[in-house]
Amino acid sequence: MPGDPPGGRRALAVWCTGVAVYFVAVIFRTSLGVAGLDAAERFEVNASALSTFSILQLLVYAGMQIPVGLLVDRLGTKKVLTIGAVLFTAGQLGFAFSPSYGTALASRALLGCGDAMTFISVLRLGSRWFPARRGPLIAQLAGLVGMAGNLVSTLALAPLLHGIGWTAAFAGSAVAGVVVLVLLLLFLKDHPEGHEPEPAPHLGAAYVRRQIAASWREPGTRLGLWVHFTSQFPAMIFLLLWGLPFLVEAQGLTRGSAGALLTLVVLSNMAVGLVYGQIVARHHGARLPLALGTVGATAVMWAVTLVWPGTQAPLWLLIVLCAVLGACGPASMIGFDFARPANPPERQGTASGITNMGGFVASMTTLFAVGVLLDASGGNYGIAFSAVFVLQALGVSQMLRLRRRVARRERERLVASRVSSVHVPV
Repeated sequence: MPGDPPGGRRALAVWCTGVAVYFVAVIFRTSLGVAGLDAAERFEVNASALSTFSILQLLVYAGMQIPVGLLVDRLGTKKVLTIGAVLFTAGQLGFAFSPSYGTALASRALLGCGDAMTFISVLRLGSRWFPARRGPLIAQLAGLVGMAGNLVSTLALAPLLHGIGWTAAFAGSAVAGVVVLVLLLLFLKDHPEGHEPEPAPHLGAAYVRRQIAASWREPGTRLGLWVHFTSQFPAMIFLLLWGLPFLVEAQGLTRGSAGALLTLVVLSNMAVGLVYGQIVARHHGARLPLALGTVGATAVMWAVTLVWPGTQAPLWLLIVLCAVLGACGPASMIGFDFARPANPPERQGTASGITNMGGFVASMTTLFAVGVLLDASGGNYGIAFSAVFVLQALGVSQMLRLRRRVARRERERLVASRVSSVHVPV
């Protein structure tokens, strides 16, 4: 497209710097997933109280998405990422030294606030440095790097936690936050030379309302939100908190075997992300079928696992479940491929923030529901995880409701762009 950023090695170097910040944020975000049982013992809390850690973190994250999108549109990527890195590093360090449940909660909230500033900033960085045709692949690669952060927390933090203890493991990991903060201050730049965006007008609350309202009016933004809502949360709740307790307490696996299955979710996510990114970049019409297919496969595998005769599902079924859960992250990224073309560059941050709220609102809701149902049912994971199907049904109904409206708007934009190109003087 005329005026597209050129990409190239410089773009890759700058983007990698921003993605490194997101990578560390995901390590910190998912660190509780391998420490859930230890946290319950350390702070002497039940399942509902344990789920509050992740719920509060996600509540802050989801609540920050639109403000962060507005900040990225207004201040640029570097400033927002810098604030985020400072906050999530402080949150991880605070969690390491928390003497009580209350201070630990406050630390996770601070971490969630900083984490909320990373992914939208990285999406904006990719759109500023790479051509638009690379958008789907760049977004999937960003998600893949995030899952690599999840892999690090599973493979590295868990052994550290049980080797050197709670405080040393979490405090030591906080050093990574300081490292990426220095890197972004030294090397990150918002956009390449000659591709400066138009200065965004700021008229106080009126500007904010206009940005949000204009983004929300686009059916592509709303469909993006519901795709993200429906696709992301089954894997998120599994990796963030409930996967390890489910595999150990309900399925009778050792912590080592459970950790290996969590790793499989991450590896599957990384592999599927590369495939989905290539498919969507080449065939835009595959977006909704891929998202709906992933949701359907996830629902089927959860249902089979939970109703399997006997007290425990066979290992092969748990392996298939975890492999399918790995597709949830890449499917959720498809939401941004609906929101991005529906909004002009000056609204990209706001639209991405609205979209990104979806999966985290669903994850937060399900984390809470699973904790409450576990306590109410005496630890019955079959009953607790039934909450997954309720949210999937809601999300799919909204995706189907919006799909025709989005297709019509995309056809209208395509026709308008062709007419505009015909009348551009040479």
